[in-house]
Amino acid sequence: MNSLWNDQEAAEYQDDLGLRVYTSRLLGREPSLVLHGGGNTSVKITERTLLGNEEEILYVKGSGWDLETIDVAGFAPVRMSHLLALAQLDSLSDPQMVNELKTHMTNAAAPTPSVEAILHAVLPHKFVDHTHADALVTLTNTAEGEARIREIYGASVVVIPYIMPGFDLARECARLFAKHAAPHTVGMVLLQHGIFSFGPTARESYERMIELVTLAEEYLAQHKAWTISLPPVEPPSQVLRNELAALRREIATQTQTPMIVALQEDAKSLAFARHVDVERISQQGPATPDHVIRTKRLPMLGRNVADYVRRYARYFDEHAPHAGEEKTMLDPAPRVILDSTWGLITVGRTAKDAAIVRDIYSHTIDVILRAEDLGGYRALSARDLFDMEYWDLEQAKLRKGGQPPQFTGEVALVTGAASGIGKACVASLLQRGAAVIGLDVSEEVATLSKQAAYLGLACDVTDTVQLDAALERGTRAYGGLDMLILNAGMFPPGRRIAELPDKEWQSVMTVNLDANLTLLRETHPLLKLAPRGGRVVVIGSKNVPAPGPGAAAYSASKAALTQLARVAALEWGSDNIRINCLHPNAVFDTGIWTDEVLQARAQHYGLSVEEYKTNNVLRTEVRSRDVAELAAEMCGPLFAKTTGAQLPVDGGNERVI
Repeated sequence: MNSLWNDQEAAEYQDDLGLRVYTSRLLGREPSLVLHGGGNTSVKITERTLLGNEEEILYVKGSGWDLETIDVAGFAPVRMSHLLALAQLDSLSDPQMVNELKTHMTNAAAPTPSVEAILHAVLPHKFVDHTHADALVTLTNTAEGEARIREIYGASVVVIPYIMPGFDLARECARLFAKHAAPHTVGMVLLQHGIFSFGPTARESYERMIELVTLAEEYLAQHKAWTISLPPVEPPSQVLRNELAALRREIATQTQTPMIVALQEDAKSLAFARHVDVERISQQGPATPDHVIRTKRLPMLGRNVADYVRRYARYFDEHAPHAGEEKTMLDPAPRVILDSTWGLITVGRTAKDAAIVRDIYSHTIDVILRAEDLGGYRALSARDLFDMEYWDLEQAKLRKGGQPPQFTGEVALVTGAASGIGKACVASLLQRGAAVIGLDVSEEVATLSKQAAYLGLACDVTDTVQLDAALERGTRAYGGLDMLILNAGMFPPGRRIAELPDKEWQSVMTVNLDANLTLLRETHPLLKLAPRGGRVVVIGSKNVPAPGPGAAAYSASKAALTQLARVAALEWGSDNIRINCLHPNAVFDTGIWTDEVLQARAQHYGLSVEEYKTNNVLRTEVRSRDVAELAAEMCGPLFAKTTGAQLPVDGGNERVI
């Protein structure tokens, strides 16, 4: 591992806290050191109070901040004198500790200090860095882990036996560090947890971390346990979407809430799931307690979620510290599923959560396989895992939680997603917490959002091969489908029936009607398995109830689509799928309405452009977002008992009314 320190970059940071931010970000750039909010850094700074007194302040990473992107606001300032006094107590519950940390900050607006704040305070060094380096965790998750650490580092690090994070760990670190630290001690290893480095400057503390981790990597390489070799594998080629949706439905049944279920098809994940000894090596537990918190559940094998939940309930009962202790299985779902046919599946309340599990477990695979090459992987005991997962602070965080967005854990598919109403639908659904699959013939559909919850696929919905591939890819990304917004369509130039060629008629029908029939048919098995019931919103047109001259093909296609939706509502009600139509009119912020076209149409009616855009009963302009918000709302609980409805979104049209 190489130092990323750059003198020119560092020169942009003028003080100790700024340099603490800089080196924290350097650590955060290395996934093999920290992942998704893991790791911790701090700096001790003497500051003058409003009363003119000087006091030492510990600036420690705040809860919820990621080292890769942290800035000054991400550090919580806590009074050192109070932290050192707390370290002298005989006992302190973790909820009490958090209260003491929060009430002794010098900035009430700062984030909650890390639970490791006392630990950072008792280390007698200005800068302290803490990571969960893969190489270190690999070494400590073996039977001879402590001996190997001492062999590598000697007295340059203090070795601490595993203790769950919190007050007890901080107190024991203070005791053992004071007892064993030597003048040349530059680090501390917490067995089966991680490594600390420290120093008088940000650069020295950071580069000591790099040096310590490099020594561990070199040790593994010398013992032929660094390079991971896995056999080549072929991803599953069969159509899996209906089976994945069924698995997702079973998980939702157990958790009583929708979840994102993501199939990971990279070579390493597939090979690990098919490892000859996977049942033994995968079921011992995560590589660090930090990963227990972030993944929440141990891996399972196979796809029988109900059996897993029963098995985990027994595990819960057997390892509860005290009989009758009030701890709750707040979320019984697995977070990692290993299947010999499919490979690795990750589960999360959101697509981001499932992606975090994927990243963490990818590193866990590395740790497990390297530890196996070094003599055998040995994770924390079942009791330690239980204590960590049902830690008071973690339980309180889960219970506090807050109300998630409306469509958290659900999946929507939007056609014609690259512009206009479709693009607005994507934004509305993402804002409500859904994972969204956007389809469009335009390549721009792939760039609408960088969120893990969005997958944009260039797809011609009239091409059944492309459509089938898009549905398969979308389902493998998120696990199923709950909502379908049928928006893709075409509006040909105005043409009287007497001048309407067959080719144009057929082209309009193919896009506006036939493609939607195919989509409805192919998504029906997925919508039928939606945990909260499937929902379809068809974007029709004012031309259905009130057609205009010169729009025969468009009007007829939208009318036929509406009739198709009505029949589907009748046929699919018993499958708990509801289907409703929106009929917008004069939505001018779409691709077909250029400034030139607007000007020409306004002149045709003897109106200004603004008058033309608000030429309705309410004298209001209808925008794409207006239609999208109503489409999203029709997928929500307000329309839970409505199906087969047709609702205008036109500002009031006299011919419709």
